[in-house]
Amino acid sequence: MTEKYKIAIIGAASLRGKELNEVLTESAFSTAEFVLIDDESQVGQLEAAGDEPTFIRRIERDSLDQADFVFFAGTPEVTQEHWKTALSAGASIVDLSYALEGEPGVLVRAPWLLDQTTAAYSEDLNLSTPALIPAHPVAVGLRLLLVRLQELGEVRCASATVLEPASEYGRAAMDELHQQTVGLLSFQSLPKEIYDTQVAFNVVPSLGDSAKVNLGESEARIRRHYALLSGGEPSEVGIQLLHAPVFHGQGISLAVELDQPHLLEHVEAALGGEHIDVVLGDVDPPNNLSSAGQSDLLVRVRTQSGVEDATNRFWIWASLDNLKVASLNALACAMELQRLRPKGKVQ
Repeated sequence: MTEKYKIAIIGAASLRGKELNEVLTESAFSTAEFVLIDDESQVGQLEAAGDEPTFIRRIERDSLDQADFVFFAGTPEVTQEHWKTALSAGASIVDLSYALEGEPGVLVRAPWLLDQTTAAYSEDLNLSTPALIPAHPVAVGLRLLLVRLQELGEVRCASATVLEPASEYGRAAMDELHQQTVGLLSFQSLPKEIYDTQVAFNVVPSLGDSAKVNLGESEARIRRHYALLSGGEPSEVGIQLLHAPVFHGQGISLAVELDQPHLLEHVEAALGGEHIDVVLGDVDPPNNLSSAGQSDLLVRVRTQSGVEDATNRFWIWASLDNLKVASLNALACAMELQRLRPKGKVQ
């Protein structure tokens, strides 16, 4: 990459924005000029962007002038307010807020899957594509796992329970989980502004009626993105989302039934490869702590019966750093867009 790009991150002080900034500055975009933007409460914070210290600034009329890439990593409301300004400035847009789902021409993408996906997924990306949405990390992980399993034969059925951390909903959700934990240990009342229910020391399938986040919507997004990534192939996966009392890292417990028996070691060999690190049974199993900061899914496989004989039923446990994988997928989306604009601005 010889051209020096201008990259704007809107929502730069958010958890996603900070992780994205770190991933971008360690990538082929490291020489870019970075503009870090957030709301008034974050203006003036000093952040590292590439080799230069950069202050977070407020978004203004000319903030996106000459920007080649604009990443939206803040709230959906901010994305909706400013994305057309970025588009009219000629920028390539990557939306990590999911606000642009349903907008005409906007595509959900997972470039990690491009070499092992269907023609239905690889359609439509061209110079007129207004924006890309990086697919939900869980949808990407599930699709990677099931595509690899299909190398062994047909996947008759699959069912996944997903454990979601507080960091999926930003710093306010993490703060409330922390405050609830402290409150319970000190016998104080629990703050419930974000969740409207107790999430500390608790695993829940839904939140209170007044919660500011919606697990049902998150679960539906994972299903929707998985369906898009699978390109309508017949293999489907049931998905249930639970909120776990952890700060970072997503867990996936996946039960699969194959059309014929296989030895455990054959399933492990089929799953291993780029983006998936299979953790064998002679070491500690993966968890949300060991996956923190990791670029790959950490995976452990065992037979459903617990017996090592050949079988067609397996449990797969996967752990991933939700913020890291989301940012890496966003970077891959930007690289796709960059290949469409090798000489700078799209005219």
